[in-house]
Amino acid sequence: MDDAGAAGAVPAEVVRVTQEVLDDAVGRAVEAAVAAPECGAVVTFRGVVRDDDGGRDVVSLDYEAHPDATAVLQKVCQAVAAETGLRVAATHRYGHLVVGDVALVASASAGHRKEAFEACSLLVERIKAEVPIWKKQQFTDGESEWVGL
Repeated sequence: MDDAGAAGAVPAEVVRVTQEVLDDAVGRAVEAAVAAPECGAVVTFRGVVRDDDGGRDVVSLDYEAHPDATAVLQKVCQAVAAETGLRVAATHRYGHLVVGDVALVASASAGHRKEAFEACSLLVERIKAEVPIWKKQQFTDGESEWVGL
């Protein structure tokens, strides 16, 4: 298999942090980046802004991203791909998001579903822990709080 088909080798324009809306076309692009003939399972996670956090009503989120966030996201994807031997990719949005907006699309593919689910879960956890993106939650009572600092 050449480098273009190696596990984890996905187009750089897919693994990124962006202000663009993460719509179905972006989701399909992330999935396409990990698809391969030998993969019978493609697992995709979409992180969606919810209307509640800890019993408080959420109106919106404002995501801030460090200028190096895309480079860190690419390194995280490469590390998870190397660790699992699977193809993974993710796109994360920043800026102002409202309830129902997609903040993260992450995908992993494998020959079988168990490995794909595990890799996708690992990828999401690493993104949350390592990529320098922070969110400010806006609540219906007018208060706000930063998460992930």
